[in-house]
Amino acid sequence: MKKKGEPVTVLVVDDDRSHRFMLKSMFTEWGWNVEEADDGTTAVAAVEEHFYDAILMDVRMAKMDGMEALRRIHAYNPAIPVVIMTAYSSVDSAVEAIKIGAHDYLTKPLDFERLRLTMARALDHRQVAEEKEGAKARKKKEVDAAGIIGGSPVMEELLELISFVAPTEATVLITGESGTGKELIATALHRNSARKDGPFVKVNCAALVESLLESELFGHEKGAFTGADRRREGKFVQADHGTLFLDEIGETSPGMQVKLLRVLQEHELQRVGGQEVVDVDVRLLAATNRTLEDEVKAGRFREDLYYRLNVVSIHVPALRERSGDIPLLAEHFLAVYGAKNNRAIAGITPGCMDVLLHYQWPGNVRELENAMERGVILMRGDYLDEESLPIPIKKWVKEQGGGVAAGMEEGVPSSLEEAEKMVILKILDEVNGNKSEAARRLGITRKTLQSKLQKYGEG
Repeated sequence: MKKKGEPVTVLVVDDDRSHRFMLKSMFTEWGWNVEEADDGTTAVAAVEEHFYDAILMDVRMAKMDGMEALRRIHAYNPAIPVVIMTAYSSVDSAVEAIKIGAHDYLTKPLDFERLRLTMARALDHRQVAEEKEGAKARKKKEVDAAGIIGGSPVMEELLELISFVAPTEATVLITGESGTGKELIATALHRNSARKDGPFVKVNCAALVESLLESELFGHEKGAFTGADRRREGKFVQADHGTLFLDEIGETSPGMQVKLLRVLQEHELQRVGGQEVVDVDVRLLAATNRTLEDEVKAGRFREDLYYRLNVVSIHVPALRERSGDIPLLAEHFLAVYGAKNNRAIAGITPGCMDVLLHYQWPGNVRELENAMERGVILMRGDYLDEESLPIPIKKWVKEQGGGVAAGMEEGVPSSLEEAEKMVILKILDEVNGNKSEAARRLGITRKTLQSKLQKYGEG
């Protein structure tokens, strides 16, 4: 394991001695230590004996080719980023190398600026692994959560992941169902990055047809199309030295995917209708509610672009997978919309909270927010109750046999107090007797819960 503060060390693997010498000279000039291996067998042995921050390896070598060496190195230590270089610019072989475990690929003759950028990204990838080792030592308050609400274990893990991915330059693919809050994750990644003082630009790829999206992303020259009365810079240029978030990336056309791949590879673009090459320094974050692996298999999404985007993947769980956060989210939205609509809200009734906890929320956090806004507008007393919820929610819960209504049909309590007791004991059972968690789910304080349990003789 590399000790903190030690200089970067790169292993160059190539059976061409003169090419190795040239690469070593260049890397040394860039401030990196360099070690050499003249074939795949030597490289594998070196990796087993020494630590390397990154590896640059040729594919065609006499004793053991780069693909076999890559397999063995990845099996031994998958944390080392390996960049493959080849004189044969076959997309199929490049994708195969990435499938095996390569971080990226380059074609000969090498473009030195692209080589520098690619190796720098590979070293950033290594930084992700190093940051992960120290992530648990960080305090949660050091992470700007950007409005992300949740105390469930899965959300704690998500915030921890953000804490060590955000400071790097890694491209991140954010996945999850619609309404889960993928944009909030992107915002948190930007706010906790070294680019936080730069622009954060958002684009919904599903909202524009291909021709408009191209102009929106890359800009256009005057006269490029009807109505283009002046030059316009696109979102990539607007996000220069900052972060660009492409939402619903899975909705882009094959033609647009080719253009995006070029920008990711070359860090340059051309405006629509123009010939000038524009350099851009942008960190890209992308999100989708589709399963891109399935889209690749179906031929609707480019495999090489998928691997470029999916350097680091962050999956945002559905609300039903973190039901313990529902009380926190519900109370937050009630406070927000209560203030917005000048309504004084004392809290949520146990029966209403029971409904919220049983419902599956196919629309996720966005649907819960909508339900709370509607409830604030329609509630008649100081407390939000079941009658203020949207009809589809109450209907679904009743059909599934959950909620207070179902419990009353089964047990037929003789009074409102007995019904309340039934709900409280049911929630306590669901959380294995954890009174703090039960109080959160019920929308009451732990002290109030304890008082009610003592009244019921359950304290």
